[in-house]
Amino acid sequence: MTFKTVIRNGQVFDGSGAAPFCADVAISDGVIERIVTTEKGGIVERGEIEIDAEGRCLAPGFIDVHTHDDLEVIHNPQVPAKISQGVTSVIVGNCGISASPVTLKAEPPDPLNLLGRREQFSFPQFSDYARAVQKARPNVNVAALVGHTSLRNNQMPDLKRSATAEELQVMRAQLRQALEQGALGLSSGLAYGSANAADTAEVLAMVAVLAEQGGVYTTHLRTEFDRIMEAIDEALMTAGEHRVPLVVSHLKCAGRGNWGRSGEVLAALEQAAQHQQVACDCYPYTASSSTLDLAQVTDDTEIFITWSESCPEQGGRPLAAIAQVWGMSNLEAAEKLQPAGAVYHCMSDSDVRNILSHPLTMVGSDGLPNDPHPHPRLWGAFPRVLAHYSRDLGLFDLATAVHKMTGLSAQNFGLKQRGFIREGYCADLVLFDIGTLESAASYAEPLAPARGISRVWVNGICAYRDGDVLDSRSGAFLFRH
Repeated sequence: MTFKTVIRNGQVFDGSGAAPFCADVAISDGVIERIVTTEKGGIVERGEIEIDAEGRCLAPGFIDVHTHDDLEVIHNPQVPAKISQGVTSVIVGNCGISASPVTLKAEPPDPLNLLGRREQFSFPQFSDYARAVQKARPNVNVAALVGHTSLRNNQMPDLKRSATAEELQVMRAQLRQALEQGALGLSSGLAYGSANAADTAEVLAMVAVLAEQGGVYTTHLRTEFDRIMEAIDEALMTAGEHRVPLVVSHLKCAGRGNWGRSGEVLAALEQAAQHQQVACDCYPYTASSSTLDLAQVTDDTEIFITWSESCPEQGGRPLAAIAQVWGMSNLEAAEKLQPAGAVYHCMSDSDVRNILSHPLTMVGSDGLPNDPHPHPRLWGAFPRVLAHYSRDLGLFDLATAVHKMTGLSAQNFGLKQRGFIREGYCADLVLFDIGTLESAASYAEPLAPARGISRVWVNGICAYRDGDVLDSRSGAFLFRH
């Protein structure tokens, strides 16, 4: 028998968190056909393509559980920012904003505008979006959540209030239909002005639909600042009421006055995890990024403006520098820049370490591909976890790091036959050199591919090789099972 590809002598991290082992791995027809340890002599049969992986690590393709790549996978299907760092699957539709099901009568409201402009939203049903991704054939697999804010936008002329009973009924019906068409679940972005007015009863009514269909609920908490514990309690109650799996998005303790509270936050999740399914994701940086929120403009937070519609020439400059030139306060300058995007240096590294190292935590980039000067997490989140936090700082071993971005993610989101190196599983794989692995993306130069990623396979087809993004276009749309 001849296999399509045989990867020989790799140090295999299988995604479970178990210790690595040296083995040959054979791929054919998009599937891992055989795994034989070198202790047993390896694989005798040849491959049409033979890869000598000695001295390098072979892991399941990384799963980016928190992305805003909804439109990127269609309009830029090679997705170089993701495939170059070993990401083979992305979950889109986070933070309450999704590209489908969406009907727009005007430009998308904040923060739906992070995904794109009005003319790019052409998916009134979830199935329309799934077909568009399948037609685009991106380099990565795509699974999708439905955004609560997107559903609100479809039915509500005024987003500064809770939905009426009639509006809620239609929103629930749209969510139910999307779940039947293969959506993973519902996401909310309750911190944003377009959803903050939604009361807990509204969210509970939406989450109840997930209980009927078996979907997951992910949430950008109502606040990540001083009242974070109240927001955590609301999220736990909302999911727990209907026994729905909960994922807290990009968990953080934001704002200088909130630093040092990660232990308290994690303890609440640990306690809840004893009687309900709970997880969270985290990106490995001390700065966040989103639209420019006036409520977050304070003198003790360094803010970098990434884009501005009213003053586009100010994109790529610190807010404080802009304010100084204009002779006004930071808040006044922020008001003048609106609408705009920003990077907020608002977290402590000790809190990031505590959250990132917790057993409930997965890795998600939360990158914004539509941003002209994005946060470096878009191109560098996954190699930074492996190289900086695992290899250099020893925050956790490499097997644990891989588990947080593969097996744990696949389990929490129900991605069947993904996230592990096992016979019969889909051949999503990444081969890297842990000695030279490095996240090259920085705040100053964010559009830089990682170093040390040798090869990436998506459904058995090589999509990245030694610095070159290949036009494999072998990604699949991952419908909820």
